[in-house]
Amino acid sequence: MQIINCQIKEIINKEAWENFLAEIKEKTLLQSWNWGEFNKVRGDKIWRLGIYDNEKLIGTALTIKVKSKRGTFLFVPHIVKLPKNILKVLTDHLKELAKKEKASFIRIAPVWEKNEENKEIFKELGFREAPIHMHPELTWELDIIPTEEDLLKNMRKTTRYLIRQAKKNPDIKIEQSKNIEDIDKFQNLYKKTVQRHHFIAFPSDYLKNQFSSFLGDNQISIFLGEYKGELISSAIVVFWQGLAFYHHGASSTKYPKVPVSYLLQWEVIKEAKKRGCKLYNFWGIAPDNNKKHPWAGLTLFKMGFGGYKKEYIKTQDLPLSNKYWLTYIFERIRKFKRHL
Repeated sequence: MQIINCQIKEIINKEAWENFLAEIKEKTLLQSWNWGEFNKVRGDKIWRLGIYDNEKLIGTALTIKVKSKRGTFLFVPHIVKLPKNILKVLTDHLKELAKKEKASFIRIAPVWEKNEENKEIFKELGFREAPIHMHPELTWELDIIPTEEDLLKNMRKTTRYLIRQAKKNPDIKIEQSKNIEDIDKFQNLYKKTVQRHHFIAFPSDYLKNQFSSFLGDNQISIFLGEYKGELISSAIVVFWQGLAFYHHGASSTKYPKVPVSYLLQWEVIKEAKKRGCKLYNFWGIAPDNNKKHPWAGLTLFKMGFGGYKKEYIKTQDLPLSNKYWLTYIFERIRKFKRHL
């Protein structure tokens, strides 16, 4: 694509931002308008950058200033595919922005197919693979356009059987909620999941702010799965532009033979279909054959519903000062400790 008069301007109109992304096939909720609102509520500085060619919007990049113990950097989560020359224009703009904001590096998480061509684009612009990822680079997705009957047929035999058993069990109840107070119920169960899988939990305020940011547009729900009145499984699901995302999950192992989680996921899928969603994104999964990975068991669970793996190129870093290498070492050590 030849860029005649390429400019980058901040977008302040929600409709313009969302309408552009509505035409993009490969995307996630992390570039949505409301994800930007969530980060603003958290106190983060954000820029909704629009890339224009003669006043025509040809690209977007939600950019977040991250300030943490490991350093200050600019982060672009799950950016949609851009041609190399447009990405260069964006990168040059981000460099200037990083200089003003005293950021030591730029980090971009692309939702670009993992292939040599895409990796080379970033390499030629001076990027290197980040030591860790901040959002999934490997996901499990399910086409939910088929009928419910066909979706069940395409599931793993055991998964299909457990869903049907759960539907027959009068002690299992699945409820969908839009009550922010139910975040506390989720959080109590979430803590048990964190202890079991050894990952860092999101605090309650983080989850409540995220829930509030999407709630106004009816883009989020909490699903609560009970057995004999006790919460056993829960999920926070985002519905955005014909896509559904299993963004946060929590479960208990108190009743390992009672398939509450299976029925809960099935109810989520059915709700997504009712909302006109065409794709269900189960979010992150573990790399192949890594049985030590914290998500190994959860990955098997997700794959049982049918679907396919989607792998993006690695998160990319552009170092801008020597301070970056302190962050690099810190994150490498953390990755090793977490068996990621």
